[in-house]
Amino acid sequence: MIHPVDDLSLRLSAMRRTYEGEPLDEADLAPSWLDQFVRWLDQAVAGGEAEPNAMILATSTPDGRPSARTVLLKALDARGFVFFTNLHSRKGREIADNPRAALVFPWLDVRRQVVVEGAVEEIDPADSDAYFAGRPYGAQVGALASPQSEVVASREELERRRAEAERRLAEGAARPAHWGGLRVVPDSVEFWQGRADRFHDRLRYRLGPDGAWHVERLAP
Repeated sequence: MIHPVDDLSLRLSAMRRTYEGEPLDEADLAPSWLDQFVRWLDQAVAGGEAEPNAMILATSTPDGRPSARTVLLKALDARGFVFFTNLHSRKGREIADNPRAALVFPWLDVRRQVVVEGAVEEIDPADSDAYFAGRPYGAQVGALASPQSEVVASREELERRRAEAERRLAEGAARPAHWGGLRVVPDSVEFWQGRADRFHDRLRYRLGPDGAWHVERLAP
């Protein structure tokens, strides 16, 4: 008799998809990582990705204990990739202690992913104020109410916090100081294109010591 876990392992080992993506050649790349990212993001949207701005954010403690979660890209320019969070959360604390991070955009429906590495910095508080003011009401309530990543006693405690946050918003509460935007300032942006037989194309923009960006091909 096959144990359910053994059966699952067999099924997992058989899960395989052939990637028949278009080639990604150096000549195909845009002049900058930003232009290339915007091009691929537009194509991910057109290709039906459910959450094209969803990105896996990996951080770690100074002693190398990693953690990861999915967040949403909310702003982008030549300076980097911006997301918003509770700065007292696990990711916020880890970034404060070790201000480097990695991002992965898993655009699996179009057989692509983008991998970003870089330093992390807080954005201008005025920009965080403006973004918070434009958030839906429920999202504002959540930012005020949730002690993100902390242990809570019950769902009832969260509902009590929600009611208190709604009261505070009705009285004109502004963006809480512990909530704001963080920018991943890239020094490496890799574009991964799935190809047949796991012989994928990987082209990376890397910021060199000379301050210039260089394009490198990586083995699949």
